[in-house]
Amino acid sequence: MNPFDVVKQFESAIAEFASAPYAVAVETGTAALLLSCCYRQVQEVEIPKRTYVSVPCSIIHAGGKVKFRDEEWKGVYELKPYKIIDGALRFKKGMYQSGTLHCLSFHFKKLVPIGRGGMILTDSKEAYDWLVKARFDGRTEGVPMSKDTFALGWNMYMLPEQAARGLQTFYFIKDKELPDIDPQTQGYPDLSKVEAYK
Repeated sequence: MNPFDVVKQFESAIAEFASAPYAVAVETGTAALLLSCCYRQVQEVEIPKRTYVSVPCSIIHAGGKVKFRDEEWKGVYELKPYKIIDGALRFKKGMYQSGTLHCLSFHFKKLVPIGRGGMILTDSKEAYDWLVKARFDGRTEGVPMSKDTFALGWNMYMLPEQAARGLQTFYFIKDKELPDIDPQTQGYPDLSKVEAYK
């Protein structure tokens, strides 16, 4: 058995739960945001001024510029106008929104707390194919390096032990109605005042 089969099982379970055609597991929620921003080739991106610090970092590392908005939010918000959803603080059945790249986090403070891990939900086969290759150093899964053609990528794939823990945790919570995490409880500062993000 290929140990990475459990990653595919975890992706399938979350995609079905979320009502998304595809899911791509990655090492962190931040990796999900960065890859989504790279895929969309972001330029100016609007986000709430109170969110986690890796969000503006992901935008900037993807070549974009951050514009902050004064917005109260709970559970999810959009990286406008790119239809990228930061869903790190929500985990609900049917949560996927058509046409988006919906990013999840499985950090130990989140609703599926496996320590580390993230996922991107999408209904685009093109996005799915790009993300799967991008997370794996630009390589094609299952193809030996000597026979592969490479793209630009990152080392951001989810490890089997993370996925196994994710599956186990998911099956304990999948039938529960989990409340959104209130961002006010996270202590997010006003990031519009941070010089590094200007």
